[in-house]
Amino acid sequence: MSQHEMRVGQGFDIHRFEASPSGKKLILGGVTFEGERALVGHSDADAIAHAVADALLGAAGLGDIGEHFPDTDPKWSGANSIDILRSVAAMLVKQGYRIHNVDCSVVCERPKLAPHRIAMQENLSGAAGAPVTVKGRRAEELGALGRAEGIACFAVALISKDHA
Repeated sequence: MSQHEMRVGQGFDIHRFEASPSGKKLILGGVTFEGERALVGHSDADAIAHAVADALLGAAGLGDIGEHFPDTDPKWSGANSIDILRSVAAMLVKQGYRIHNVDCSVVCERPKLAPHRIAMQENLSGAAGAPVTVKGRRAEELGALGRAEGIACFAVALISKDHA
């Protein structure tokens, strides 16, 4: 008889907006937001994809995104975070895990996420190989996020593994 082990992981990521335009684009959930300030980061700074990857890594006990994709490695400079998420999902599958779902709460004053929610969910779900949901939340003008200085994302992942 096999045992079914369920595991939960929590992910978090936060990036500040660029002080002045660098030519980079704002990318969230694999979607490019035209006309918006970009986020500062070593890769494409996709805070949602990073939080999802961290939640999956944490659930599987495989460390965190910084261990596998360090910002000190030039190889990851400007990297597509959807590709990073795809790599993380492959790591879990290789370890025998099944990804059930990931749920994200994104905290930002701008941009408005709702018009792009379906596209973000499709990009993230495709990379993770499981449903990923995205919800936008405002910080109601409180703190750095409320002053639109950056974007934060919280993610929770549910995975399982069958044991003989």
